[in-house]
Amino acid sequence: MSLTFSNFWKDRGGNFAMLFALTAVPVVGAAGLSVDFARVLKAQYDLRAQADTAALGVLAANSETVKAAMAMKGDGIVAVGSDAMARLAKGQRDDKPDELGQQIMPFTGTVTKNGRTLTAEISYSLEIPTTLLRILGKDAITVSGTASAQLQTQSFMDFYMLLDNTPSMGVGATPADIDKLVNATPDQCAFACHIVDNGKDDKNSYYNLARKIGATIRIDVVAQATASLMDEAKAQMQFAQQFRMAAYTFGEKAEDLKLQKVASLTSNLTSVKKKTDSIKLMSIPYQGYDNDQQTSFDNALTKISAEIGKPGTGASTSDREKIVFFVSDGVGDSYKPSTCTKKTTGGRCQEPIDITYCKALKDRGIRIAVLYTTYLPLPTNGWYNDWIKPFQGEIAGRMEACASPGLFFEVSPTEGIDAAMKALFHRVIQSPHLTT
Repeated sequence: MSLTFSNFWKDRGGNFAMLFALTAVPVVGAAGLSVDFARVLKAQYDLRAQADTAALGVLAANSETVKAAMAMKGDGIVAVGSDAMARLAKGQRDDKPDELGQQIMPFTGTVTKNGRTLTAEISYSLEIPTTLLRILGKDAITVSGTASAQLQTQSFMDFYMLLDNTPSMGVGATPADIDKLVNATPDQCAFACHIVDNGKDDKNSYYNLARKIGATIRIDVVAQATASLMDEAKAQMQFAQQFRMAAYTFGEKAEDLKLQKVASLTSNLTSVKKKTDSIKLMSIPYQGYDNDQQTSFDNALTKISAEIGKPGTGASTSDREKIVFFVSDGVGDSYKPSTCTKKTTGGRCQEPIDITYCKALKDRGIRIAVLYTTYLPLPTNGWYNDWIKPFQGEIAGRMEACASPGLFFEVSPTEGIDAAMKALFHRVIQSPHLTT
C-alpha cells in the first residue's frame, strides 16, 4: 500500500500522539518557566527583606562590628564575622520557614567607615531548584544581590562643664525659696551668701540660714543636675569612652579667684558624678568683699579655652569633638573699667555676658552649649533695681548669642534644671540617623 503525504494528514488515527510529542516539550517548558519564575520572584523578595534586616542589624548600636569600626583611628573596612552573619540570616529564616527548599549560600557583609558614616553592605546568593524547567535541562536558578544600610553615628565627644558657682548663684532656687530667704532676713535678701571666715563657716551667714529654714539655692540644684547628667551620659553611650567629662567652677573662694577644676577630663563618669555632686557656692570672707566683683565670664571662658585641646570631627577616640557645657544666670560682675558693655561704678562692671569671649571659643571649632538659668527679678532689692533691672531684658539674648546654633536652653526654676540639662545634652549629641 502506497502512503502519500496527503494520506498522512487524512489518517487521524495516530497523528495526535505524534503531534503532542512534538509540542509537549516547549509547552511544558513554557508552563515551567511561568511557575519557576514566580518562585524566583518570591524567593528574591524574601531574601532581599532578610538582607535588608541583616544590614540594619549589623549597624545596631553596640554591635561588635560597629564597635570595631568606630575603634579604628581612620577610615576603613571591617568584615562582618561569619558567625554574626549566620545568626542574622537564621533569625530571619526562622520567622519564614523555607518553603522552596532553596540552597541558601552564606551571607557575607562588610562595614565601611567614612568619618562618622558607617555603611553596611550585605551580599547574598541562593539557588532555587526548578520543577518543570528541568525538562529543558535547567536544574536551578541562581539569584543574588546586595542590600545596604547607612548609619550616621554619634560622635566621640569631650564635655567641659563650666558651672557658675559665684555668689549670685546663691539665689533661692525657686520663687518659693526666694520668698523664704526674703522673709527670713532683716534686709530682705534673696541671696544665701556663703561667708567663710578663717576657714570656718560663719554660722550667721545666709548660706547656713538657707539650710536651717529649708530653702534650696540655685547652685545646689545645678550641682545635683550635673551629677545626674553623668548617669544620662552613661545611658546614652554607644561606644566605649564615647563621652568624656571634665567639670570646672569659677573658684572655691573669692580671695583666690581662678578656674577651679572639680574633675579632670575622664571617661569615668561615675567619678565625675561623685565630685560634681559636692560642688558648693563660692565663699566670701565677709559681706561686700571686693565690692562683690566675683563673676568674670571673660576670665572663665579664657581660662577654659586653655584647658581644651584641638577639636576634631568626633569620628574616633583620637579625633574628638570639644564642647563647653556652660551653666549660668548670665550676669557678669567684675572689675572691668574700660571694656564694660554697661555703665560702671568705680570700675565695677555689671553686664550681661560679653560674647566676645564666646566667639573666641567658637572660632577655634569648640561648640558651646548654654543652659541659661533665668536671672529672676528681685523687686525688693535696691541693688537689683539700680543695676540689673535696666538690662534684664538683654540677658537671655546675650546668653543665646554665646551658644552655638541650636545649643541654647533657658530654664526657669519652676521648670527643673535637671530635666533642662538632660534636654540640652540630647541636643548636643543628636540621635543617629539611619537610612536604607
